[in-house]
Amino acid sequence: MAQTFAGMIRGRPVERHRGWPRLEVGRRAWATAGEALADGRLALAGLWGDRSAVHMAVLAEEAGGAAVLTLACPDGTFPSVGRLHAPAIRPERAVHDLFGLRPLDAPDPRPWLDHGRWGVRFPLGACEPAPADGLTYAFLPVEGEGLHQIPVGPVHAGIIEPGHFRFTASGETVVRLEARLGYVHKGIEALMRGATLANAAALAGRVCGDSTVAYAYAFARAAETALGIEAPPRAAHLRALMAELERIANHLGDIGAICNDAAFTLMHAHCATLRERVLRAARAAFGHRLMRDRIAPGGVAGDLDADGAAAIRSLVAEVQARFPALVELYDATTSLQDRTVATGILKSELARRFAAGGYVGRASGRAFDARRALPYPPYDALSFEVPVLSEGDVNARVWVRIREVEQSLALVDQILDRLPDGPLRVAIGGAGRAAEGVAMVEGFRGDVLVWLRIGADGQVERCHPRDPSWFQWPLLEAAIEGNIVADFPLCNKSFNCSYSGHDL
Repeated sequence: MAQTFAGMIRGRPVERHRGWPRLEVGRRAWATAGEALADGRLALAGLWGDRSAVHMAVLAEEAGGAAVLTLACPDGTFPSVGRLHAPAIRPERAVHDLFGLRPLDAPDPRPWLDHGRWGVRFPLGACEPAPADGLTYAFLPVEGEGLHQIPVGPVHAGIIEPGHFRFTASGETVVRLEARLGYVHKGIEALMRGATLANAAALAGRVCGDSTVAYAYAFARAAETALGIEAPPRAAHLRALMAELERIANHLGDIGAICNDAAFTLMHAHCATLRERVLRAARAAFGHRLMRDRIAPGGVAGDLDADGAAAIRSLVAEVQARFPALVELYDATTSLQDRTVATGILKSELARRFAAGGYVGRASGRAFDARRALPYPPYDALSFEVPVLSEGDVNARVWVRIREVEQSLALVDQILDRLPDGPLRVAIGGAGRAAEGVAMVEGFRGDVLVWLRIGADGQVERCHPRDPSWFQWPLLEAAIEGNIVADFPLCNKSFNCSYSGHDL
């Protein structure tokens, strides 16, 4: 895999890093990587900070390769990638907020996660006292005759998490949307410093509640990769089983919620009922509705017994019997199609540029799926399709979810049919040597990346969990342009970006 980047980026390989090659690069090679991102030869998979360095994960999608690039920042600065490649802008702002490392010539120097309420600046870096007056944040100004602004949030109706949306509109038509997030910053990366692998794994599962399986899965695989161990085959199959149940539950919830935002409550009610069936089956099979703390480094925390398997088989049969009628209802309801078709179109070029994952990318022609592109057990031996559409509208994002539910139901059957006997977990070593690893798994929103460094004492020195929403939130701003304000909830729900996973 390192040869994929040998002719493109010069750097010194870090031997202790496993999973993907990690290259220590100079500023020229860092800039070269930025140019490769800008012209589409590479895709950005993540950008994060360290005490005196900055890291960037990149994908060579056509070659099926990936790498982590590291640039030392002895003077506290690094060349901005965002000035060449827009998807890097917000991660760079977060790096500055958390570590104090400054991207030179950055197109947007405003804070991102830091709202001036922490009491300190740069908490993971220099940790300087915060100024008494806090931080100011200037939204983009209104420019043009007849335009007005509409502020929404950060507090919303219902149980939605906080986020502020500033609309610039001409009458009812949205001319520009600017989002500000960071209201649910939890300090996950700070809490992971010095944590044991067990405690850090528990924290990973709490980054984002609706993706607890995906994050625990990615963290466990990153730890195992770093330590050079592999989970037993039975554990690998049980992990995939949980991941597919999580995908089914969330997709069913989203399909119903999107229809609800189009004032079609019947679909919402039926999908909510099926989602509840999934959660109850998960509780019967794994002891927790969201399957939290069931995946751990080295394997899984508990087995699937005959009663649990029967509960899942029954669930699959029920969803397969009831879901097709709901799909037909969605497709045949003209008033619903009027709201979803040609609404909130995300252009394919933007989806590719931002390396949009999950249903957001696949509804706009980007076929990337970590289970297929960077296969890991047991998906490397399972049969499934990755549904891809090109229309890029709300309707396409619904249909990708529908097809993914169908594929996940088939995967659940395959996993149960092939579930091997054997141990559930292997011992985790690690004390006595430093190790690093990276892993990417496919969550319901898209690819979840975890980069992990373990110290010689076996404790976590640095961990960065990257949510797919980092590269999806900016695309929502683009997709709503030219639509009416009243369609924003519909577009927003069709993206269903994570606040919590993004804010860490």
